[in-house]
Amino acid sequence: MTTHTAPADLYRHSLKLLLDKDITAWIDLWDDNGVFEFPFAPDGWPKRLEGKAAIADYMRGYPDHIDLHDFPYVDIHQTTAAQTIVVEMRAVGRLVETGSPYDMTYIAVVTVEDGRITRYRDYWNPLVVLQDSTSDFTRSSR
Repeated sequence: MTTHTAPADLYRHSLKLLLDKDITAWIDLWDDNGVFEFPFAPDGWPKRLEGKAAIADYMRGYPDHIDLHDFPYVDIHQTTAAQTIVVEMRAVGRLVETGSPYDMTYIAVVTVEDGRITRYRDYWNPLVVLQDSTSDFTRSSR
Protein backbone atom coordinates (compact mmCIF):
# COMPACT_ATOMS: atom_id res chain seq x y z
CA MET A 1 0.00 0.00 0.00
CA THR A 2 1.30 3.43 -0.87
CA THR A 3 0.93 6.76 0.85
CA HIS A 4 -1.76 7.56 -1.73
CA THR A 5 -3.97 4.65 -0.73
CA ALA A 6 -7.46 5.76 0.26
CA PRO A 7 -8.43 4.79 3.84
CA ALA A 8 -11.23 2.50 2.58
CA ASP A 9 -8.85 0.66 0.24
CA LEU A 10 -6.24 0.28 2.98
CA TYR A 11 -8.89 -1.08 5.31
CA ARG A 12 -10.13 -3.63 2.77
CA HIS A 13 -6.52 -4.72 2.28
CA SER A 14 -6.15 -5.09 6.06
CA LEU A 15 -9.12 -7.47 6.14
CA LYS A 16 -7.53 -9.63 3.44
CA LEU A 17 -4.33 -9.80 5.49
CA LEU A 18 -6.31 -10.94 8.54
CA LEU A 19 -7.99 -13.66 6.48
CA ASP A 20 -4.57 -14.69 5.18
CA LYS A 21 -3.36 -14.77 8.82
CA ASP A 22 -0.52 -12.43 7.81
CA ILE A 23 -0.31 -10.52 11.07
CA THR A 24 3.17 -9.19 10.25
CA ALA A 25 1.88 -7.51 7.08
CA TRP A 26 -1.21 -6.27 8.98
CA ILE A 27 1.05 -4.66 11.58
CA ASP A 28 3.08 -3.06 8.77
CA LEU A 29 -0.04 -1.05 7.86
CA TRP A 30 0.30 0.84 11.17
CA ASP A 31 2.11 4.08 11.90
CA ASP A 32 4.88 3.65 14.48
CA ASN A 33 2.87 5.82 16.90
CA GLY A 34 -0.54 4.36 16.07
CA VAL A 35 -3.19 3.99 18.76
CA PHE A 36 -5.58 1.03 18.94
CA GLU A 37 -8.53 1.60 21.29
CA PHE A 38 -11.25 -0.75 22.58
CA PRO A 39 -13.93 1.40 24.25
CA PHE A 40 -16.12 -1.61 25.13
CA ALA A 41 -13.35 -3.96 26.28
CA PRO A 42 -14.39 -6.09 29.27
CA ASP A 43 -12.50 -5.92 32.55
CA GLY A 44 -9.00 -7.33 32.22
CA TRP A 45 -8.72 -6.62 28.50
CA PRO A 46 -6.68 -3.68 27.20
CA LYS A 47 -8.61 -0.49 26.52
CA ARG A 48 -5.78 1.28 24.67
CA LEU A 49 -2.59 0.19 22.94
CA GLU A 50 -0.04 2.84 22.04
CA GLY A 51 2.56 2.26 19.34
CA LYS A 52 3.14 -0.35 16.69
CA ALA A 53 5.13 -2.60 19.05
CA ALA A 54 2.28 -2.80 21.57
CA ILE A 55 -0.21 -3.50 18.78
CA ALA A 56 2.05 -6.22 17.36
CA ASP A 57 2.35 -7.84 20.79
CA TYR A 58 -1.43 -7.78 21.20
CA MET A 59 -2.14 -9.28 17.77
CA ARG A 60 0.67 -11.84 17.67
CA GLY A 61 -1.45 -14.77 18.92
CA TYR A 62 -4.64 -13.87 17.08
CA PRO A 63 -4.53 -16.65 14.43
CA ASP A 64 -3.73 -19.27 17.08
CA HIS A 65 -7.03 -18.54 18.81
CA ILE A 66 -9.40 -17.20 16.16
CA ASP A 67 -9.49 -18.75 12.68
CA LEU A 68 -11.21 -16.13 10.55
CA HIS A 69 -13.01 -17.46 7.48
CA ASP A 70 -14.80 -14.44 6.07
CA PHE A 71 -16.11 -10.94 6.51
CA PRO A 72 -19.57 -11.50 5.00
CA TYR A 73 -20.67 -7.95 5.70
CA VAL A 74 -18.46 -4.88 5.36
CA ASP A 75 -19.92 -1.42 4.90
CA ILE A 76 -17.43 1.45 4.85
CA HIS A 77 -18.64 5.01 5.38
CA GLN A 78 -16.60 8.07 4.53
CA THR A 79 -16.71 10.85 7.12
CA THR A 80 -16.32 14.58 6.66
CA ALA A 81 -12.70 14.07 7.74
CA ALA A 82 -11.16 12.69 4.54
CA GLN A 83 -8.70 10.41 6.35
CA THR A 84 -11.30 8.84 8.70
CA ILE A 85 -13.75 6.08 7.88
CA VAL A 86 -16.43 4.30 9.89
CA VAL A 87 -16.77 0.58 9.21
CA GLU A 88 -19.68 -1.69 10.07
CA MET A 89 -18.76 -5.32 9.64
CA ARG A 90 -19.20 -8.91 10.68
CA ALA A 91 -16.47 -11.53 10.99
CA VAL A 92 -17.07 -15.27 11.01
CA GLY A 93 -14.82 -18.24 11.61
CA ARG A 94 -14.09 -20.63 14.43
CA LEU A 95 -12.37 -20.64 17.79
CA VAL A 96 -9.27 -22.78 17.35
CA GLU A 97 -9.24 -24.29 20.86
CA THR A 98 -12.83 -25.55 20.83
CA GLY A 99 -13.86 -25.51 17.17
CA SER A 100 -16.86 -23.39 18.19
CA PRO A 101 -18.19 -20.90 15.67
CA TYR A 102 -16.91 -17.34 15.88
CA ASP A 103 -19.37 -14.65 14.83
CA MET A 104 -18.56 -11.08 15.80
CA THR A 105 -20.01 -7.74 14.78
CA TYR A 106 -17.87 -4.64 14.85
CA ILE A 107 -18.00 -0.95 14.30
CA ALA A 108 -14.59 0.61 13.72
CA VAL A 109 -13.53 4.22 13.40
CA VAL A 110 -10.22 4.28 11.54
CA THR A 111 -7.91 7.18 10.70
CA VAL A 112 -5.18 6.84 8.08
CA GLU A 113 -2.40 9.36 7.51
CA ASP A 114 0.35 9.02 4.91
CA GLY A 115 -0.81 5.51 4.06
CA ARG A 116 -0.62 4.19 7.63
CA ILE A 117 -3.25 3.57 10.29
CA THR A 118 -2.78 6.16 13.03
CA ARG A 119 -5.88 5.52 15.11
CA TYR A 120 -8.29 2.62 15.25
CA ARG A 121 -11.24 2.56 17.64
CA ASP A 122 -12.68 -0.94 17.70
CA TYR A 123 -16.24 -1.14 19.02
CA TRP A 124 -16.53 -4.93 19.14
CA ASN A 125 -19.08 -6.95 21.04
CA PRO A 126 -17.57 -8.08 24.38
CA LEU A 127 -20.52 -10.39 25.05
CA VAL A 128 -19.02 -12.93 22.62
CA VAL A 129 -15.83 -13.14 24.69
CA LEU A 130 -17.70 -13.30 27.97
CA GLN A 131 -19.71 -16.26 26.64
CA ASP A 132 -16.66 -18.19 25.41
CA SER A 133 -13.34 -17.33 27.04
CA THR A 134 -11.38 -19.29 24.41
CA SER A 135 -11.77 -16.28 22.10
CA ASP A 136 -9.53 -14.34 24.51
CA PHE A 137 -6.35 -14.41 22.43
CA THR A 138 -4.69 -11.93 24.82
CA ARG A 139 -5.02 -14.05 27.96
CA SER A 140 -1.40 -15.19 28.00
CA SER A 141 -0.03 -11.64 27.82
CA ARG A 142 -2.32 -9.82 30.27
